[in-house]
Amino acid sequence: MHRTTKSAAAALCAMTALAAAAAYASAAPIAYVTSETNGVGVIDLGSMALEKTIPLGNSGPRGLSLTADGKRLLVAGKTGELIVIDTSTGEVVERVKIGKNPEFVRVHRGFAYVTYEPGESGPPPEATQGGKPAQEGGKQAGKGGHDDDDANSPPAEIAIVDLKTMKVIRSVVSGHETEGVEFSPDGREMLVTNEGDDTVSVYRTGTGKLLRALKLDAGSRPRGIKMSPDGKQYVVTLENTSKFVVLDAVSLKPVKTVDTKLGPYGVAFDPSGKHLLIAAARDKTLQVFDAKTYEHVADVPVGQRCWHFSFTPDGKKLMLACGRSNAVYVLDATNYQTVGQIGNLPLAWGIVTSPPSSGSIESTR
Repeated sequence: MHRTTKSAAAALCAMTALAAAAAYASAAPIAYVTSETNGVGVIDLGSMALEKTIPLGNSGPRGLSLTADGKRLLVAGKTGELIVIDTSTGEVVERVKIGKNPEFVRVHRGFAYVTYEPGESGPPPEATQGGKPAQEGGKQAGKGGHDDDDANSPPAEIAIVDLKTMKVIRSVVSGHETEGVEFSPDGREMLVTNEGDDTVSVYRTGTGKLLRALKLDAGSRPRGIKMSPDGKQYVVTLENTSKFVVLDAVSLKPVKTVDTKLGPYGVAFDPSGKHLLIAAARDKTLQVFDAKTYEHVADVPVGQRCWHFSFTPDGKKLMLACGRSNAVYVLDATNYQTVGQIGNLPLAWGIVTSPPSSGSIESTR
């Protein structure tokens, strides 16, 4: 019975992937970048130029994700809503009320999962180190202008939005300052990082039932999380202790901890599964590690506050959203050397592509 269920699930995933591929086939490849002051930048991946900007007023967009067919772009706005954009017209077609400070968005099997912080009255808190705002290139590196999350304040929540009705069907209470979102290989579990209380929480996908929680080192502030290509491990970046930890996907027990440069956040495996990439934002560095052994391979200098990144759909280039550099850095994916910058993207936060590709937000598995 279990084998049959897994086969049926695999067949369904394959059919969904084929349908999505057909939907994307006729469209020119593009990238979407959230700019916290300008809206959403649309980059033509053929010319590697900013094609246009979709204005979103004072919404301060951060997290973003595309629906499976690529027809809708979902953007988290600090105005407390999930902004739905028609990708064919660039027009806002719907606004879904979420709650205070929605930040990370992931689409999975017909639902959008949106993290938000009902206990916060202002923008998401600044990344800190030793109780003081983290510095990056002489400027604050974090997410807002006030102190760390108060442990006595209400925890973060995850709104689950039905993409057919665009309604919030439930909200799941999480840890403090929920950041990254990832799904298990079979899609039945959702894992989230909670930087405010140094935990990784695991929920039943759909119902939001808490299954277990893993406590990491105090003060480590876990942020990014990504499943390995073989589905056997998860990699979690620890921003304040400048490390990443490798977790066994079944037991969630740490199997390895690796030092990084300062302030690691975004994490992803390359399309070939050969390399693991870490955005060490406070050190203005993209780090490359062997995806099997986790041995350090190379360091690549990039811009300031590069939190999120994505490969292009053809896998030939890597693009980093560098917020304090107000630009997207473009790297050659064969040697990770910078080949260009795309400017006019003030406080660039996140980046995804259409057709979808591997990156620190989206996953093509």
